[in-house]
Amino acid sequence: MQQKTQLFLQALKSSVPHLGKCMQKQPLNHWHFAEHCYSRIKLRKYHLPKCLQNKNKISELARNIPSRSFSCKDLLPLKQESKNSPSENMDAFEKVRTRLETQPQEEYEIINAEVKHGGFVYYQEGCCLVRSKDEEADSDNYEVLFNLEELKLDQPFIDCIRVAPDEKYVAAKIRTEDSESSTCVVVKLSDHPVMEASFPNVSSLEWVKDEEEEDVLFYTFQRNLRCHDVYRATFGDNKRNERFYTEKDPSYFVFLYLTKDSRYLTINIMNKTTSEVWLVDGLSPWDPPFLIQKRIPGVLYYVEHRDDELYILTNVGEPTEFKLMRTAADSPAVMNWDLFFTMKRNTKVVDLDMFKDHCVLFLKHSNLLYVNVIGLADDSVRSLKLPPWACGFIIDTNSDPKNCPFQLCSPIRPPKYYTYKFAEGKLFEETGHEDPITKTSRVLRLEAKSKDGKLVPMTVFHKTDSEDLQKKPLLVHVYGAYGMDLKMNFRPERRVLVDDGWILAYCHVRGGGELGLQWHADGRLTKKLNGLADLEACIKTLHGQGFSQPSLTTLTAFSAGGVLVGALCNSAPELLRAVTLEAPFLDVLNTMLDTTLPLTLEELEEWGNPSSDEKHKNYIKRYCPYQNIKPQHYPALHITAYENDERVPLKGIVSYTEKLREATAEHAKNTGEGYQVPNITLDIQPGGNHVIEDSHKKITAQIKFLYEELGLDSTNVFEDLKKYLKF
Repeated sequence: MQQKTQLFLQALKSSVPHLGKCMQKQPLNHWHFAEHCYSRIKLRKYHLPKCLQNKNKISELARNIPSRSFSCKDLLPLKQESKNSPSENMDAFEKVRTRLETQPQEEYEIINAEVKHGGFVYYQEGCCLVRSKDEEADSDNYEVLFNLEELKLDQPFIDCIRVAPDEKYVAAKIRTEDSESSTCVVVKLSDHPVMEASFPNVSSLEWVKDEEEEDVLFYTFQRNLRCHDVYRATFGDNKRNERFYTEKDPSYFVFLYLTKDSRYLTINIMNKTTSEVWLVDGLSPWDPPFLIQKRIPGVLYYVEHRDDELYILTNVGEPTEFKLMRTAADSPAVMNWDLFFTMKRNTKVVDLDMFKDHCVLFLKHSNLLYVNVIGLADDSVRSLKLPPWACGFIIDTNSDPKNCPFQLCSPIRPPKYYTYKFAEGKLFEETGHEDPITKTSRVLRLEAKSKDGKLVPMTVFHKTDSEDLQKKPLLVHVYGAYGMDLKMNFRPERRVLVDDGWILAYCHVRGGGELGLQWHADGRLTKKLNGLADLEACIKTLHGQGFSQPSLTTLTAFSAGGVLVGALCNSAPELLRAVTLEAPFLDVLNTMLDTTLPLTLEELEEWGNPSSDEKHKNYIKRYCPYQNIKPQHYPALHITAYENDERVPLKGIVSYTEKLREATAEHAKNTGEGYQVPNITLDIQPGGNHVIEDSHKKITAQIKFLYEELGLDSTNVFEDLKKYLKF
């Protein structure tokens, strides 16, 4: 797992399990809360430890490492390197395959997080928490601080590391792939490191140091996927552990974030549409916290600090999209907020990073990526349009005030490093080996017109030399919930599909967050059907523009994305040949009626309250996949579910599968001989996690299913997949 600095909503989805049926391993598009300014996490090459070698796990964030040389590419799309191509008599696929086989294998190594503090780097090596001197971080010369096997967990890994300011203690949050529960271990650093304490069910944690130079650990406690309590603890001779804050409203959750300059610990209390922030003085952590602004329904805000000023990213005022405001730290209430920077229409704020003299905004505008660099001394703004192939940011942690490093990635291209240097005012690209996918594939930005006239963005990938795209298989991706962007991080299996001739289409429908807060608002509650109309329009537009055909079209989604996919299977099954779903949310009505489930109260603002609002109940009935199953033809369906999933209970998925099988059997009976009943497969995996993105077994099962249903030869794709997944 990777933890990064910055202020935004992404980290909440990966670190706090209270933003719905969408738990993701990589921080998605929600505010991202920072690491300690002395405890920065960066990416490092990580060789699979012996204790995990039997684990089906691949790298989500494979990266280029060959050399760390950079070239200046100021505001311009990047030119591709030229390389000698293989023999001309090789077919196109073999050319690609040869290039892939000759590129450096370290590009696809597993990545782990590491924290740099002072002269040491802290990270996981094998099944141990270790540290080494900074200059020896890539060697085998390290000190073991704690053996994770002492916790007696099944294949544990470190999810998060925090080092105390004076480096007397280090805290590590540890979990397993099969559970969302985390254990926080506090290790006392000395000549003989020892475990000082451990706390179960910890969600977020931060260190501060009080007036007596004593380290104080603040952490949040998670119970039944809900996070309402904040604790603070000290160790050594003055050991104590006390509850500091409890949120009484069950629809809110609590998350901790230390401002990048370590001046304030922020206690963020939020639900889907409203937030409230309290500040704990980093110099006086035993003093009562003070409130920035009391929660106002519909108002979201997030806080950073610099030079006695608070920088507040908020949707207050018109338009109700995010804007950057600032105020004096001693006058934090909303009436004192001054507008500092506004975003263009249809802009999504992906992330923010604060530096000594600059504020950097990472933006998505009209489905393209930008970086805005704001000079805090003169209020200057420089907007950088990033390469058109890029679909997502990976924000590198960094305490260097002179540089802002980040990575760009796409579903079929591993991350590539870039650095903005403030002194030069230029963007530098890492040079070296150029990924062959830049020459062998195309990325297109298209739009579909929904039935109400709204233009819906799509991102499409296919091989450059593909002929007659109408005869190529198409895999459509969709999500459309919680204001979250559709995941477009690098996935090796997507790369392999494009190499094998597939078209990939990512449909950024309403309900997601790709075009800002209003894009989400237009696809939630009693506007959820907009997302369904958008998805149908996208697929029809793709077919109309010559991308595949219904008999070769497949659709995939996970978690809450299953709502739109299941609804489309009911309303327009003729558009699809096969569907794969993972931990899908398919029974919206019965789930939202059951207030005993851990997330129902927190989900009301997304789906509505059918228990008390008849309008909401009737509207959910119109699109709920389970409620609308009927005897008709359906596409083939492969569902992956998890036995102890607390977010999307297995019971609802099993009920949906059984009802769907009954409906297809009835349709077959009424249709008569010759009708082939669609293949409906339910694959129940053990464990209590929600989505296990890196499971080899799941990936191969889904691809095998798609190839068999479309009648395609999978020999080549599995040979390439073995290389990427390193079976």
